[in-house]
Amino acid sequence: MNENLFSSFTTPTMMGLPIVILITMFPGIMFPSPSRLINNRLISIQQWLVQLTSKQMLSIHNQKGQTWALMLMSLILFIGSTNLLGLLPHSFTPTTQLSLNLGMAIPLWAGTVITGFRYKTKASLAHFLPQGTPLPLIPMLIIIETISLFIQPMALAVRLTANITAGHLLIHLIGGATLALMSISTTTAMITFTILVLLTILEFAVALIQAYVFTLLVSLYLHDNT
Repeated sequence: MNENLFSSFTTPTMMGLPIVILITMFPGIMFPSPSRLINNRLISIQQWLVQLTSKQMLSIHNQKGQTWALMLMSLILFIGSTNLLGLLPHSFTPTTQLSLNLGMAIPLWAGTVITGFRYKTKASLAHFLPQGTPLPLIPMLIIIETISLFIQPMALAVRLTANITAGHLLIHLIGGATLALMSISTTTAMITFTILVLLTILEFAVALIQAYVFTLLVSLYLHDNT
Protein backbone atom coordinates (compact mmCIF):
# COMPACT_ATOMS: atom_id res chain seq x y z
CA MET A 1 0.00 0.00 0.00
CA ASN A 2 3.08 2.23 0.14
CA GLU A 3 3.10 2.38 -3.66
CA ASN A 4 1.99 5.64 -5.18
CA LEU A 5 -1.66 5.39 -6.19
CA PHE A 6 -1.00 7.04 -9.55
CA SER A 7 2.28 5.27 -10.34
CA SER A 8 0.54 2.99 -12.84
CA PHE A 9 -0.44 6.04 -14.91
CA THR A 10 3.14 7.31 -15.25
CA THR A 11 4.50 7.09 -18.78
CA PRO A 12 6.99 4.18 -18.84
CA THR A 13 10.56 4.82 -19.98
CA MET A 14 13.45 2.68 -21.16
CA MET A 15 16.99 4.03 -20.83
CA GLY A 16 15.45 7.43 -20.09
CA LEU A 17 13.35 7.45 -23.28
CA PRO A 18 9.53 7.19 -23.27
CA ILE A 19 8.28 4.00 -24.89
CA VAL A 20 4.62 4.99 -25.12
CA ILE A 21 4.87 5.00 -28.93
CA LEU A 22 5.91 1.33 -28.92
CA ILE A 23 3.06 0.53 -26.52
CA THR A 24 0.48 2.22 -28.73
CA MET A 25 1.78 0.26 -31.75
CA PHE A 26 1.55 -3.07 -29.92
CA PRO A 27 -2.26 -3.60 -30.29
CA GLY A 28 -1.79 -3.83 -34.06
CA ILE A 29 -0.12 -7.21 -33.54
CA MET A 30 -3.41 -8.55 -32.17
CA PHE A 31 -5.15 -8.09 -35.53
CA PRO A 32 -3.00 -9.84 -38.16
CA SER A 33 -3.92 -9.60 -41.83
CA PRO A 34 -5.34 -12.89 -43.13
CA SER A 35 -2.89 -14.58 -45.50
CA ARG A 36 -4.60 -17.95 -45.94
CA LEU A 37 -7.44 -19.10 -48.14
CA ILE A 38 -9.26 -20.47 -45.08
CA ASN A 39 -8.89 -18.43 -41.89
CA ASN A 40 -8.58 -19.90 -38.41
CA ARG A 41 -11.26 -19.41 -35.77
CA LEU A 42 -9.64 -16.38 -34.14
CA ILE A 43 -9.36 -14.36 -37.36
CA SER A 44 -12.85 -15.48 -38.41
CA ILE A 45 -14.31 -14.21 -35.12
CA GLN A 46 -12.40 -10.93 -35.46
CA GLN A 47 -13.69 -10.40 -39.00
CA TRP A 48 -17.24 -11.25 -37.96
CA LEU A 49 -17.13 -8.74 -35.08
CA VAL A 50 -15.65 -6.03 -37.32
CA GLN A 51 -18.30 -6.61 -39.99
CA LEU A 52 -21.10 -6.60 -37.39
CA THR A 53 -19.86 -3.38 -35.79
CA SER A 54 -19.25 -1.60 -39.08
CA LYS A 55 -22.67 -2.59 -40.41
CA GLN A 56 -24.39 -1.23 -37.31
CA MET A 57 -22.32 1.95 -37.11
CA LEU A 58 -22.39 2.88 -40.80
CA SER A 59 -26.07 2.14 -41.42
CA ILE A 60 -27.01 5.77 -40.70
CA HIS A 61 -24.41 7.29 -43.05
CA ASN A 62 -24.71 8.33 -46.66
CA GLN A 63 -22.06 7.62 -49.28
CA LYS A 64 -19.74 10.41 -48.08
CA GLY A 65 -19.97 9.25 -44.49
CA GLN A 66 -19.23 5.64 -45.41
CA THR A 67 -15.83 6.69 -46.76
CA TRP A 68 -14.82 7.00 -43.08
CA ALA A 69 -15.44 3.28 -42.49
CA LEU A 70 -11.76 2.32 -42.31
CA MET A 71 -11.00 5.19 -39.95
CA LEU A 72 -13.87 4.36 -37.59
CA MET A 73 -13.09 0.64 -37.51
CA SER A 74 -9.39 1.30 -36.90
CA LEU A 75 -10.34 3.68 -34.09
CA ILE A 76 -12.60 1.25 -32.24
CA LEU A 77 -10.10 -1.59 -32.60
CA PHE A 78 -7.23 0.55 -31.33
CA ILE A 79 -9.09 1.93 -28.30
CA GLY A 80 -10.67 -1.42 -27.40
CA SER A 81 -7.44 -3.43 -27.65
CA THR A 82 -5.45 -0.75 -25.79
CA ASN A 83 -8.01 -0.70 -22.96
CA LEU A 84 -7.95 -4.50 -22.70
CA LEU A 85 -4.16 -4.71 -22.71
CA GLY A 86 -4.10 -2.13 -19.92
CA LEU A 87 -5.96 -4.55 -17.65
CA LEU A 88 -3.00 -6.94 -17.66
CA PRO A 89 -0.78 -6.85 -14.53
CA HIS A 90 2.18 -4.43 -14.63
CA SER A 91 0.99 -2.94 -17.90
CA PHE A 92 0.40 0.64 -19.03
CA THR A 93 -2.85 1.98 -20.46
CA PRO A 94 -2.24 4.84 -22.93
CA THR A 95 -5.93 5.81 -22.88
CA THR A 96 -5.56 7.00 -19.26
CA GLN A 97 -3.51 9.90 -20.66
CA LEU A 98 -5.67 12.91 -21.52
CA SER A 99 -3.07 14.09 -24.05
CA LEU A 100 -3.42 10.91 -26.12
CA ASN A 101 -7.21 11.02 -26.03
CA LEU A 102 -7.21 14.68 -27.05
CA GLY A 103 -4.80 13.76 -29.83
CA MET A 104 -7.41 11.34 -31.15
CA ALA A 105 -10.51 13.43 -30.46
CA ILE A 106 -9.46 16.83 -31.81
CA PRO A 107 -8.35 15.77 -35.33
CA LEU A 108 -11.39 13.50 -35.80
CA TRP A 109 -13.78 16.20 -34.55
CA ALA A 110 -12.07 18.83 -36.71
CA GLY A 111 -12.34 16.52 -39.72
CA THR A 112 -16.08 16.11 -39.25
CA VAL A 113 -16.60 19.87 -38.78
CA ILE A 114 -14.51 20.74 -41.84
CA THR A 115 -16.42 18.13 -43.84
CA GLY A 116 -19.68 19.73 -42.75
CA PHE A 117 -18.62 23.24 -43.70
CA ARG A 118 -17.36 21.96 -47.04
CA TYR A 119 -20.37 19.92 -48.16
CA LYS A 120 -23.23 21.35 -46.03
CA THR A 121 -22.25 24.94 -45.40
CA LYS A 122 -25.75 26.31 -44.87
CA ALA A 123 -26.85 23.43 -42.65
CA SER A 124 -23.68 23.68 -40.56
CA LEU A 125 -24.13 27.41 -40.04
CA ALA A 126 -27.82 26.88 -39.24
CA HIS A 127 -26.83 24.84 -36.15
CA PHE A 128 -25.54 28.03 -34.54
CA LEU A 129 -28.96 29.69 -34.70
CA PRO A 130 -32.14 27.59 -34.27
CA GLN A 131 -35.13 28.64 -36.34
CA GLY A 132 -37.57 31.00 -34.64
CA THR A 133 -35.08 32.42 -32.15
CA PRO A 134 -36.13 35.83 -30.73
CA LEU A 135 -33.95 38.69 -31.92
CA PRO A 136 -32.55 39.66 -28.47
CA LEU A 137 -31.38 36.08 -27.84
CA ILE A 138 -29.51 35.67 -31.13
CA PRO A 139 -26.04 36.81 -29.90
CA MET A 140 -26.30 34.71 -26.73
CA LEU A 141 -27.40 31.58 -28.60
CA ILE A 142 -24.62 31.91 -31.14
CA ILE A 143 -22.06 32.13 -28.33
CA ILE A 144 -23.59 29.12 -26.52
CA GLU A 145 -23.72 26.98 -29.67
CA THR A 146 -20.13 27.91 -30.53
CA ILE A 147 -18.94 26.94 -27.05
CA SER A 148 -20.87 23.65 -27.18
CA LEU A 149 -19.27 22.89 -30.55
CA PHE A 150 -15.74 23.41 -29.27
CA ILE A 151 -16.47 21.41 -26.09
CA GLN A 152 -17.25 18.25 -28.07
CA PRO A 153 -13.64 16.99 -28.48
CA MET A 154 -12.88 17.80 -24.84
CA ALA A 155 -15.95 15.83 -23.75
CA LEU A 156 -14.84 12.87 -25.88
CA ALA A 157 -11.35 12.81 -24.38
CA VAL A 158 -12.36 13.47 -20.76
CA ARG A 159 -15.09 10.80 -20.84
CA LEU A 160 -12.67 8.11 -22.01
CA THR A 161 -9.90 9.21 -19.63
CA ALA A 162 -12.18 9.44 -16.59
CA ASN A 163 -13.85 6.06 -17.08
CA ILE A 164 -10.64 4.12 -17.68
CA THR A 165 -8.75 5.90 -14.88
CA ALA A 166 -11.56 5.40 -12.36
CA GLY A 167 -11.72 1.68 -13.07
CA HIS A 168 -7.97 1.23 -12.66
CA LEU A 169 -7.96 3.18 -9.41
CA LEU A 170 -10.77 1.04 -8.00
CA ILE A 171 -8.94 -2.16 -8.93
CA HIS A 172 -5.75 -0.81 -7.35
CA LEU A 173 -7.50 0.21 -4.11
CA ILE A 174 -9.54 -2.98 -3.70
CA GLY A 175 -6.50 -5.12 -4.57
CA GLY A 176 -4.44 -3.35 -1.93
CA ALA A 177 -7.25 -3.72 0.60
CA THR A 178 -7.46 -7.46 -0.13
CA LEU A 179 -3.74 -7.92 0.56
CA ALA A 180 -3.98 -5.90 3.78
CA LEU A 181 -6.98 -7.89 5.03
CA MET A 182 -5.33 -11.28 4.43
CA SER A 183 -3.45 -11.04 7.72
CA ILE A 184 -6.42 -9.62 9.64
CA SER A 185 -9.54 -11.51 8.54
CA THR A 186 -9.52 -14.24 5.93
CA THR A 187 -13.30 -14.13 5.51
CA THR A 188 -13.33 -10.39 4.86
CA ALA A 189 -10.38 -10.79 2.50
CA MET A 190 -12.25 -13.43 0.47
CA ILE A 191 -15.30 -11.17 0.22
CA THR A 192 -13.07 -8.31 -0.94
CA PHE A 193 -11.36 -10.63 -3.42
CA THR A 194 -14.76 -11.63 -4.84
CA ILE A 195 -15.61 -7.96 -5.30
CA LEU A 196 -12.24 -7.50 -7.02
CA VAL A 197 -12.96 -10.33 -9.47
CA LEU A 198 -16.41 -8.94 -10.26
CA LEU A 199 -14.95 -5.46 -10.72
CA THR A 200 -12.30 -6.83 -13.09
CA ILE A 201 -15.00 -8.49 -15.18
CA LEU A 202 -16.89 -5.18 -15.21
CA GLU A 203 -13.74 -3.38 -16.33
CA PHE A 204 -13.42 -5.73 -19.31
CA ALA A 205 -16.92 -4.68 -20.33
CA VAL A 206 -16.16 -0.99 -19.68
CA ALA A 207 -13.02 -1.21 -21.82
CA LEU A 208 -15.05 -2.37 -24.81
CA ILE A 209 -18.04 -0.12 -24.13
CA GLN A 210 -15.89 3.01 -23.90
CA ALA A 211 -14.22 2.17 -27.21
CA TYR A 212 -17.65 1.78 -28.78
CA VAL A 213 -19.01 4.99 -27.23
CA PHE A 214 -16.00 7.05 -28.35
CA THR A 215 -16.28 5.78 -31.93
CA LEU A 216 -20.07 6.06 -31.96
CA LEU A 217 -19.95 9.72 -30.92
CA VAL A 218 -17.40 10.46 -33.66
CA SER A 219 -19.73 8.65 -36.06
CA LEU A 220 -22.68 10.79 -34.93
CA TYR A 221 -20.65 13.98 -35.35
CA LEU A 222 -19.82 12.78 -38.87
CA HIS A 223 -23.47 12.00 -39.55
CA ASP A 224 -24.48 15.53 -38.56
CA ASN A 225 -21.96 17.00 -41.02
CA THR A 226 -22.44 14.80 -44.10
